[in-house]
Amino acid sequence: MPIRFYQLDAFTDQLFGGNPAAVCPLTEWLPDETMQTIAAENNLAETAFYVPVDREQGLYHIRWFTPTVEVDLCGHATLASAFVVFFLEKTEEGDTLSFDSRSGILRVRREEDWLILDFPADSTHLAIQPPALETSLGGVKPVEVLKGKTDYLIVFENEQQILDLQPDFRELATIPARGVIVTAPGTGEIDFVSRFFGPQSGIDEDPVTGSAHTTLIPYWADKLGKTDFAARQVSKRGGFLRCKLLGERVEIGGQVKLYLTGEFEL
Repeated sequence: MPIRFYQLDAFTDQLFGGNPAAVCPLTEWLPDETMQTIAAENNLAETAFYVPVDREQGLYHIRWFTPTVEVDLCGHATLASAFVVFFLEKTEEGDTLSFDSRSGILRVRREEDWLILDFPADSTHLAIQPPALETSLGGVKPVEVLKGKTDYLIVFENEQQILDLQPDFRELATIPARGVIVTAPGTGEIDFVSRFFGPQSGIDEDPVTGSAHTTLIPYWADKLGKTDFAARQVSKRGGFLRCKLLGERVEIGGQVKLYLTGEFEL
């Protein structure tokens, strides 16, 4: 049975930038173990699968898999999936669609070549830094240590400290969290920068992490006293995001570039 798939770079306007994701449009779900095996074979940070629920209402069901586990939320693969629906499969004539997911209803709208994700905002609380977290980040002293729903949020003084981090991923993988977000104020037109480390989920460093910005946006809204942001994830591939706080939800905007299309046989 041939299955179409696409590989795309999300949160970038250039090929080989942003965060690559595979997207597999389905008409019905494959067995969980098959989807997990496909994700492992793809060996990308995430592979997204979606099925239509109600095309008249623009509703789809979406699931995301890393090479090792299914996850509750993935921003860049959702952005890539919306690009597939709107521009490649062309099954959605309007400018908005919704994905039903483990994290609830996720809405996406298109504005020319930009796609805007509407996700639930994450809240944080002050946390004690686990010893393994401090040593895995080279002993650099943070300004703040917080904990969100799934991730630690570590705040540093400046962008250069973020760029200079060389984590011990084996040590970092022992921390009981989905991953670790590190962030600092940006410079110029960029309000804040970040990186995301997730060896616990099979990803040492995620190039651009939409879901992490559900935590970052409320934090920086409080610190900077504003609700609209330009953000950059300063991984090697890098990515740019337009962000906005809307009460208990956040908007995360990005662009997508198609890298390849193909089929695999089951």
